[in-house]
Amino acid sequence: MHTEPLLQSPIGLQPGLRRALDQQGTSNRGVLAAAASGLSEFIISKGADVDRVLGICRIDPELLQQPTLSLGLTNYCQVLEEAAVQSGCDNFGLHYGKQFKPQSLGLIGYIGLCSTTVEAAIQNVVNAFPFHQHNTLTRLVDKGDHYRFDYQVRHGSILCKRQDAELTLGMILNLLRHGLGKSWTPREVHFEHPRPQQWHEHCKAFDAPVYFDQPYNSLLIPKRDLQRTMPERDQTLLLVMQDAIRRLNADAPAQQSVVDNARSRVRQALLRGEPALDEVADKMGMSPSSLQRRLREHSLTFTQLVDKIRCELATHYLQQQQLPISEMALLLGYSEVSAFSRAFRRWFGVSPRQWRQTGLAAGH
Repeated sequence: MHTEPLLQSPIGLQPGLRRALDQQGTSNRGVLAAAASGLSEFIISKGADVDRVLGICRIDPELLQQPTLSLGLTNYCQVLEEAAVQSGCDNFGLHYGKQFKPQSLGLIGYIGLCSTTVEAAIQNVVNAFPFHQHNTLTRLVDKGDHYRFDYQVRHGSILCKRQDAELTLGMILNLLRHGLGKSWTPREVHFEHPRPQQWHEHCKAFDAPVYFDQPYNSLLIPKRDLQRTMPERDQTLLLVMQDAIRRLNADAPAQQSVVDNARSRVRQALLRGEPALDEVADKMGMSPSSLQRRLREHSLTFTQLVDKIRCELATHYLQQQQLPISEMALLLGYSEVSAFSRAFRRWFGVSPRQWRQTGLAAGH
């Protein structure tokens, strides 16, 4: 029996969907502004000065009102981190994601909503995500009785991305719950970043076991029930949305610089130990000598690049008071705490513990 779809045609669309189709000629070079839908209001609700937060991150408030305009990915990740600091809400991204409706995500949200089944919704979102946000890994890994949805920002110059990760997994959770019901829960939730102080809020938000210090930000999704139909399925409108998001990327996106690409690869390698030039070069599709030559053009060697990234990450991790120094050493690819301590003294003239205790972390 034919069922009339809830969303029918691009003519007479709901206001949110109409906005999602605006500005189709604009090229996306980072992340579509729909990903920050309602951000200004949410920052205000958490007690922070929204003008100050957006100003620090060099984001025009008017840009946030145009869902298909492009935000720089570095600015986007920064504004979420800055909002957490300025509001005093350490789990800002988690709470922002919890209330983020799929419709508010613009084109990528409607691609999920218009899909036929829940499984098709998550797969279609994964396929379209590179058009929604660049320099980012999204994939659906078949693990037998469940899928693992992976998300990871891979922009080499973005150091702090915890809030974005928690926001994004919250967005995906809400899309899944739209088709499976508000009480649906994933099997497990994984985050790349270290465990925050108020980690119990993550378990409550996802109603599932949450693990930190993982290789990717992931949702483990049981396959049962994934063949349920999406309430607003509409194949015709799905094709319109998919075409619209591709049009925003008609121009070839600007590629990451060699340095940013290498930074991203080195950071991923640190979780496995000491980064190797051969391995990083291979991941970038280059020979080791070519990578070294390209880095020298920026007055860098591979060893200096690794050292610089470790230094930046060390100061970031030390500001997280709940994170033991021994765990930091492992996150930075050191096999022993003593090796980390020696490197830190070389960078700052004091031990990591002294740096944290004397308040240098707060003033960094």
